[in-house]
Amino acid sequence: MTALLAAAVAALALVPLGYIVTATVDVGWSGVAELVFRPRVADLLWNTTRLVAGTVAVCLVLGVGAAWLVERSAVPGRRVWHVLLVAPLAVPAFVNSYAWISLLPGFDTYAGALLVVSLSYFPFVYLPAVAAFRGLDPALEDTARGLGLSTWAVFRRVQLPQLRVAVLGGGLLVALHVLAEFGALAMLRYPTFTTAVYDQYRATFNGPGATMLAGVLVLLCLVLLLAEIRLRGSRRYARTGAGAARRLRPVRLGALTGPALLALTALVALALAVPLGSLARWMTTGTSAGLDVATLATTTGTTLALAAAAAVATTALALPTGWLAVRRRGPLATLLERSTYLGSAVPAIVIALALVTVSIRAVPALYQTAPVLLAAYAILFLPRAIVTVRAAVEQSPPLHDDVAASLGASAPSRLWRVTLPLLAPGIGAGAALVFLAVVTELTATLLLAPTGTTTLATAFWSASSALEYGAAAPYAVVMVLLSAPATVLLSRDARRGLTT
Repeated sequence: MTALLAAAVAALALVPLGYIVTATVDVGWSGVAELVFRPRVADLLWNTTRLVAGTVAVCLVLGVGAAWLVERSAVPGRRVWHVLLVAPLAVPAFVNSYAWISLLPGFDTYAGALLVVSLSYFPFVYLPAVAAFRGLDPALEDTARGLGLSTWAVFRRVQLPQLRVAVLGGGLLVALHVLAEFGALAMLRYPTFTTAVYDQYRATFNGPGATMLAGVLVLLCLVLLLAEIRLRGSRRYARTGAGAARRLRPVRLGALTGPALLALTALVALALAVPLGSLARWMTTGTSAGLDVATLATTTGTTLALAAAAAVATTALALPTGWLAVRRRGPLATLLERSTYLGSAVPAIVIALALVTVSIRAVPALYQTAPVLLAAYAILFLPRAIVTVRAAVEQSPPLHDDVAASLGASAPSRLWRVTLPLLAPGIGAGAALVFLAVVTELTATLLLAPTGTTTLATAFWSASSALEYGAAAPYAVVMVLLSAPATVLLSRDARRGLTT
C-alpha cells in the first residue's frame, strides 16, 4: 500500500516532464525544428546561459569568500556577520529587483540582472560552504602551514578540494534558481527562457511555441543536473576515524582586517540594506502608498490559507515516500524518491503550463481552481518535506511499531497512536519549510490562481508592474516578515560553536 501511494506521488511529480515529452511527440520533429531552431531561441539561449554562468561564478566567489572569512579568519564579529550573510534569503529575488529598479530606473541591463540575482542567491553557496568548513579537520591545515605553505596555498591545495561537493551543490542550486527565475528578470526586462515562456503563454494561451520553449528550459535543467554529477567526481575526503579534537586557530588578517570588514559591509549593504531601505522609503514617502489595511489583511489571510493548505497537503504526500525510502530500502524506493526531486527541478512556469494543459484536457472543471494550484505547490516543494520526513523516520526505531502490532493494534491505530507522534518533529519542520516557500511563490500562482484570488506575491507583482511602488511596498514588507523565521532557522545551527 505504501509503495502504491509513493508511486502515485512520483507520478504527480513527473507530470511536467510527461507533458513536455507528449507535447514534443505531438508536434513532431519538423514542428520542433521550426519552433526551436530560430534566431529568437538562439538569443534567449545566449541570454540565459550567460546569466546562469555569470551568476554562478559571482555567487561562488562571494559565498566561498564570505564563508572563509566567517569560519577561518579572525575577522571581528563573526557571529553577527554570519546572520547578516544569511539574511538576504528572507528577501525574495523579485522584491530585491523591485528595490533596485525603483531606485535606479535604468538598471534593466545584463549587469543589473547579474547583480540582482547574485545578491539574492549567493547565500545558497555560502551556507553549504560554511557547513563544509566546519566539518574540515583543522589538523590538515596546521600540517600544511607547518610545511611552509602560505594561507592562500592552504586554501587552494587543502581546503578548496574538500569544499568541492558543497560548492558544486550550492552552485547547482543557484543555477536552477536562475533558470526558473521569472519575477526579478521580468521586472528588469531581461529576456530569458522563463520570461519568454510566460509571454508566449499569455499571447497564445498555451500554444506550441510556449511548450517548445519550456522543453528547451527542461533540457537545460537536465544538463545542469548531469554536469554537477560529472564535476563532483568520485573522490572522497572523509577521515577514516574520529581522530583527536583539534581547536581551530583563526587566521590573523593583520593589515587586511580593514579591507575584509569593508568587503563584508559592502556585500551586506547591497544585498540587505538596499532592498530594506527601499521598502522603508516607499512605505513612508511613496506617492502611491495609500495603504488599504483591509485589502492587505485580506490578501495576507488568503496567502496564509493557501500556504497552510499546501503545507498540509505536501507533507501528507511526502509521508509514504519518506517512509518507503527508509523502511523499504531498494532500487524501487530510490527511484520513487528521486523522481520527486527531478519533478521539483523543473521551473515553476513549466509545472504551471503542464497542469493547465492536463486540467483542461482531463478535468476542465478543475481549471483555475485551488486543487490545481495546490498540486503545483506540491510538485515544487515536495523535496523540502521529504527530506525532513525521511530524517524523522530514520531516527524513529521500528521497534515501537512492532511492539504495538504484537499487542494487537491495527495498522491505522499504530499509524495514529505510534508512528505519527514519533514523526511529528520532522513533519512539522517539513510543513514549515513548505509554508514559508509558498508565501513568496509567484510564477505558478500567477498562472494557476483561481479567478479573484490574490496573494501577497501576486498583489505585489500587480502593483509593481504598474510602477505603483508605494502600493507594492506593504505586500513586500509582509512577505519579508513572514520569511524571516526560515532565515533564523537556517542560521541558528551553523551559528553554534562560532567564536567571536
